[in-house]
Amino acid sequence: MSTQDTTKLSATITDTVKDKYGETARRVADGATASASASSRGLSSCCGTDRDPVTRDLYDASQLTGLPEKAVRASLGCGNPTALAQIRPGETVLDLGSGGGIDVLLSAKRVGPTGKAYGLDMTDDMLALARENQRKSGIENVEFLKGEIENIPLPDCTVDVIISNCVINLSADKDRVLCEAFRVLKPGGRFAISDVVVRGSVPDEVRKNMLLWVGCIAGALEESDYKAKLAAAGFESIEIEPTRVYTIEDARAFLTAEGIDVNAMAPQVEGKFMSAFVRAQKPDCGCGPGCCH
Repeated sequence: MSTQDTTKLSATITDTVKDKYGETARRVADGATASASASSRGLSSCCGTDRDPVTRDLYDASQLTGLPEKAVRASLGCGNPTALAQIRPGETVLDLGSGGGIDVLLSAKRVGPTGKAYGLDMTDDMLALARENQRKSGIENVEFLKGEIENIPLPDCTVDVIISNCVINLSADKDRVLCEAFRVLKPGGRFAISDVVVRGSVPDEVRKNMLLWVGCIAGALEESDYKAKLAAAGFESIEIEPTRVYTIEDARAFLTAEGIDVNAMAPQVEGKFMSAFVRAQKPDCGCGPGCCH
């Protein structure tokens, strides 16, 4: 694919994602759930349906205590990076694609008043919803930034931990995302995200379906490719830990309404898609917090 074609594809995907998640934010603000919003628009792919095998049961009740209801309703992730990442008091955390802000608010609680949690999102409606949720929560050590994950609006070496919840798979330029994540991490900083990952080959019908990009499936990287891209960006200590592997019936749930022959395709995708916790670390040069290579 030429550079021009790649640029056009990236712009198309960005516009499609903005449209879907902007509509989701508006409906959640009006009192719907993210799942109901997706279903109302005929989106039966992952990251937002009533039968969704990806987004269900990600947070336990103790974590949700004290969070605004709309922050919970707007959750469209595939995991719970705040539960798996080792976030410590006093650290600075950045959530790539922060949506309604649930993982940012949870991270802010973990880092405490001496730390800070940033949320980055490109959708105005999601940012408005997230800021409303922050106001209602009373949590002050939070800042929501507008921008794209391919161009993070923070200086080099300012973040201790990067989290993300089923968002990097939506980017058409994952190499750029990972290089930007590496740039803003401090030496020794950690990359600790939840994402949809593929094991083995994926049918072309899935890769070509734009709605499935929005639904977290068609843009998912193959496991070895993910590790290779992280290594190419400079990361070390790379691990991918499956947290939920999807079955044929899970595949049926998010393929049926896309006009795809589920009976023919489902056996080809059984066990190939999974939610995973992806860990990596920026090397620590040992020069102290003021150094950045």
